[in-house]
Amino acid sequence: MLTLRDLNRATLARQLLLERHELDVPSAVRRLVALQAQEPRPPYLALAARLSSFEREDLHGALHSGQVVRGTLFRGTLHMALAEDFALFRPVLQTMLEAAMRRFDELDSDAVVQAALRLLAERPHTFNELRPRLQEEFPDAYDRALGYAVRMLTPLVMVPTDDRWGFPRESAFGLPGVPMAAPDLEAFVERYLAAFGPATAADVQAFSGVGAMKKIVYGMRDRLVALQDSAGRELFDLPGAPRPGGDVPAPVRFLPDFDNLVLGHADRTRVLDDAFKGEVTTKNLRVRAVFLVDGFAAGTWQIKRSGKKARLLLTPFVPVKVADLEEEGLRALRFAEPDAADFGLEVVG
Repeated sequence: MLTLRDLNRATLARQLLLERHELDVPSAVRRLVALQAQEPRPPYLALAARLSSFEREDLHGALHSGQVVRGTLFRGTLHMALAEDFALFRPVLQTMLEAAMRRFDELDSDAVVQAALRLLAERPHTFNELRPRLQEEFPDAYDRALGYAVRMLTPLVMVPTDDRWGFPRESAFGLPGVPMAAPDLEAFVERYLAAFGPATAADVQAFSGVGAMKKIVYGMRDRLVALQDSAGRELFDLPGAPRPGGDVPAPVRFLPDFDNLVLGHADRTRVLDDAFKGEVTTKNLRVRAVFLVDGFAAGTWQIKRSGKKARLLLTPFVPVKVADLEEEGLRALRFAEPDAADFGLEVVG
């Protein structure tokens, strides 16, 4: 039987959040499966919260060397992953990504993909460059449908630049430098559990966006550890995976928008009380940055910048002592706004 705090501490341990770790960027990204990267900056903040000596240039270097890539993965959203993991995970997700194209049944998706591959073999393109060129070949098609088909059906990676957070507002996409692997759902489940377990089959499905995961997970039960939470749900984990117990201290941490700690499970109560879900996930599906106190989301945060002045604006869900948040909050703020000169915290809600 695992209590809620047991689940919380086990997940924090897998997510490198019980202590900062001395890992290089590729090793950390692999441990985390992938970093949510809908926007360029959050992956940098996610690593800064988890690694003891992380610098912005460390992720820059991994992106420019091709060790880490940014492309469409889980739930059809952008993630950063190791190049070899992108090649492993993307085929697992292909059926889900193809299903997203059903709304455009009238489109000859195969022909669109072949045309896009031919154009991208010339050089990387932004989608604002690619869509008009595709429309020359498919004049009756909706240009956004053309772009969507390419994004969902073609493994593409974004081209890093020297921008502060690795990518400009409008990034170019190119072909990955590694061949895609054969789909291996069981290997994916093992990787997921290593980073997010213990977890239910519904958790695996919610994170990946891939349906029918229950059959895969239950088919692996002879290789997994079966556990139970306080609600009686069956959870699975890898033998020997860390489950440190609910009494282990958890430090304050500031996590960025869209962090996978918040998005990693169907049941998010191991880190986020149901009463506060509406405060974190907005109606337009933005997932706000949260700060953790005693391992659980205790509020949201955002940055206000005015000239050289940077302020971390805190909106707590529960009573907090600002003094307890100050050291970690200022660390996150200084990392996010390296060219500011005046830093501070303010409670705004």
